[in-house]
Amino acid sequence: MESTIRTPDTSSVTVGVDGSQPARRAALWAAGEAARRGRPLHIVHGADTDGRALYLSAETIEKVRAAGREILDDTAKAVAAEYPALLVTTEFSRADAVTSLHRAGGLHGTIVVGNRGLGGFNSLLLGSVGLDTAAGATVPVIVVRGVEEAEERGTVLAAVRDEHDLVCARYAAREAELRKASLRLLHIWSILRSVGDVVPMLDGVDAIAGEHASVLEAVTDTVRDEFPDLAVESDAEKSVSVAGVLVEASHHADLLVMGGRRAPSPFGLGRNLSSVTHGVLHHAHCPVLLVPRAGADLGSRR
Repeated sequence: MESTIRTPDTSSVTVGVDGSQPARRAALWAAGEAARRGRPLHIVHGADTDGRALYLSAETIEKVRAAGREILDDTAKAVAAEYPALLVTTEFSRADAVTSLHRAGGLHGTIVVGNRGLGGFNSLLLGSVGLDTAAGATVPVIVVRGVEEAEERGTVLAAVRDEHDLVCARYAAREAELRKASLRLLHIWSILRSVGDVVPMLDGVDAIAGEHASVLEAVTDTVRDEFPDLAVESDAEKSVSVAGVLVEASHHADLLVMGGRRAPSPFGLGRNLSSVTHGVLHHAHCPVLLVPRAGADLGSRR
């Protein structure tokens, strides 16, 4: 399967900041990612002054702009202190945060966001900006989670649902190489999804299990052929909760890579993140990298 997505060693890194601590942590994490890739870091602040121009005074808007530029300067200084050799650029945008990040990410970049911003409540484990950015992006998006006091595990985890996730597995392999880590490919057989097939023909359970095993084996063999120096292991599990298994597995990974599947919204307007993707983004214990699905199978409700 051919990929139109550039691998991490060639893609730029863009991170959104809003002055919150999660955004600051995301910026520092993104700086480390950019350094691994040998690419510059682009820091973006979307102030949404254009959207608020009709009901805010010119003086208030100028204060918002000044505060935004201060956030950019402070973040850039923090990054420079940790990564003095890294090339860093900043951008103040008058558009809203999501639009600003999508534009800055460009055609072949990687967008990084924190797990929570200034808006919303602490009980919401991923803010609306992060969700909307991930749902609407056509480039890879990384949601930074679980990095406050995390120890390096030396493993990159990739979720493999079907043959379309070969692109995702390749991307995860590149990330593992950059980190000098191992790669774990994990396929989860959703029992609830298969129940319609299993109940009327119990004799076919072994055949269904064999189909799942063959998908994982094919992806694993391809990755091992293309990355001969990379330590690759693969596992298949059955569960009633795909998201639950991935969240638990993320305890033991430095990065979780998965296909950014999207399902049609109930009202036919745009696309929403699938239930599995949504659940993982809210509860994972490590950063999550969403790779847009390629080809015909772009969406999933699971």
